[in-house]
Amino acid sequence: MSPYAPLNVSVRTSRLELRAATDERLGDLAPLVAAGAANADPPPWDDPSSFYETDPEMRVTGWMQAIWRGRGTVRSDAWRLYFVAYVDDEPVGQQDLTGHDFSAFGTVESTSWVATDHRGQGIGTEMRAAILHLAFEGLDATEAHSEGAIDNVGSNAVSERLGYERNGVSWATHQGKPVLGQRWRLTRESWAAGRRSDIDLFGVGPCRATLGIDVPSSRAEQAGH
Repeated sequence: MSPYAPLNVSVRTSRLELRAATDERLGDLAPLVAAGAANADPPPWDDPSSFYETDPEMRVTGWMQAIWRGRGTVRSDAWRLYFVAYVDDEPVGQQDLTGHDFSAFGTVESTSWVATDHRGQGIGTEMRAAILHLAFEGLDATEAHSEGAIDNVGSNAVSERLGYERNGVSWATHQGKPVLGQRWRLTRESWAAGRRSDIDLFGVGPCRATLGIDVPSSRAEQAGH
């Protein structure tokens, strides 16, 4: 057990487990990052991204530094939780959950990647379903957002499959080049309509306290509490 509550959170489905990204678990995932298994075509939506680095050592260094910065900046209105995804104890990717003005609006955004050898098997969809369960069931989120390049068929298909609605478009840059992105929005009501019963949460209560999550009455009423 870690003395830092967010590092004790895990989400278990019938197929995989999301485990909080401790340094040890980042070490499990680092060989995949070094090998370029996190790279995608279209490229990652986040820009700049360490995954663009051509040198494997610098790629891992930049990736870990970004996670450390995110883990060290936690406020009630802004936080990011990092998870390593495991299938049969084998690391297969990364899943993050970010709270944007969460104390006021209860909105979250998910980002993820699946290692190249494990794509096309439904793992990305399962990872997203797991993190959505944490967001809505564990943290009392009101909405979940996602975004991917217009031509990122896989990412957009996951959003559509899990009940998100299209929510406009926006521009971003990938290595200095403009890319049009598709925005997605999932309400609590839409998530609840397809809520799964085979997903379990662990260590969420202490994590809520660290994140400063105390649902205001107006938000609780909106969320159906």
